Amino acid sequence: MKSNQRPHAVCIPLPAQGHIKPMLQLSKLLHSRGFYITFVHTQFNYDKLFKSTNNNIPSSIENFQFETVSDGLPRNNPRGILELPDLVHSMPVHCLNSFRELIKKLNCSPDLPPVSCIVSDGVMSFTLKVAQEFNIPEILFFTVSACGMLGYLQFEELIQKGYFPMKDESYLSNGYLDTMIDWTPSMGTIRLRDLPTFIRTTNGDDLMFNYNLESVNNALKTGNLILNTFDDLEQEVLNILKTKFQNIYTIGPLSLLCQQNCEAKLESLESSLWKEDEKCLEWLDGKEPKSVLYVNYGSLVIMSPKQLSEFAWGLANSKCTFLWVIRPNLVDKGNEVISRDFLDEIKERGLILDWCPQEKVLGHSAVGGF
Repeated sequence: MKSNQRPHAVCIPLPAQGHIKPMLQLSKLLHSRGFYITFVHTQFNYDKLFKSTNNNIPSSIENFQFETVSDGLPRNNPRGILELPDLVHSMPVHCLNSFRELIKKLNCSPDLPPVSCIVSDGVMSFTLKVAQEFNIPEILFFTVSACGMLGYLQFEELIQKGYFPMKDESYLSNGYLDTMIDWTPSMGTIRLRDLPTFIRTTNGDDLMFNYNLESVNNALKTGNLILNTFDDLEQEVLNILKTKFQNIYTIGPLSLLCQQNCEAKLESLESSLWKEDEKCLEWLDGKEPKSVLYVNYGSLVIMSPKQLSEFAWGLANSKCTFLWVIRPNLVDKGNEVISRDFLDEIKERGLILDWCPQEKVLGHSAVGGF
């Protein structure tokens, strides 16, 4: 099939590591089924990705290209977890306008097939406005599980029943979060603390809570969802979700499906925003099966030096063999927390890295816990 005759999917994730990778995996799967793919990064993240791969990221390969949009934030904004409110405030304006211009450009290019669909991260649903303007079908991809999605669907009910917002800060620690709720279909009786953590605020106008609420409401209006799960894993919850959405496509686990279905040439398309240190794989090769604990806080979490120190000595005193990823921006003065005494204590049974190829680590026979 000629490139300009292929269906053309424009895929845009939330600009965070845990959203970029699954969207890239989904894009590769669509490519394997004959789609031309335009994958959209924010300019900030594309520059970061370029740096993490030693300037070795291809701008495109056959029928797969990268484009960028602006998130509207100044370049010196670190876009970490503390700046998430800045991002969700800026994107529905600046990213929306930039995305609109990108769709115009793509549709005017004589060398590309016209855009036939938009696959947007579920929390980037402001792109629906552009889809409607250009009369392009859009489907939303939520990276949470089906159970997680059902949790977000309770936000309206929490407001109506008076559980949100919390009355004051004491509700974070006085046992209130252990309050049991029993109206959630297929979940049985669960605690408030088991629902998505954006409910933990005393501010009814909380930006993050309302941004996620709006995203879920947009998804309900659209009715078309992709979830990274499979029916046998979450059948009961999916049966409930299918009463609320017109179409739900369970396409998962994405990582395994990519391994089985995607062309080898797509392996060069990276998604890690930090340079992956692969020396850990050789280190793991020398360990017994299922003997290593893998510790990683993900791409956004931050902590205090005291918290890091407590966790470090907890690991040391556990006597476990472990591989521990400590991002450079995980904690202020993190290097000072990791003392010489600690390094002496964990000698030969602990390895600390800035970042690692997580899927390869999780798939290694030596890893027994995460």
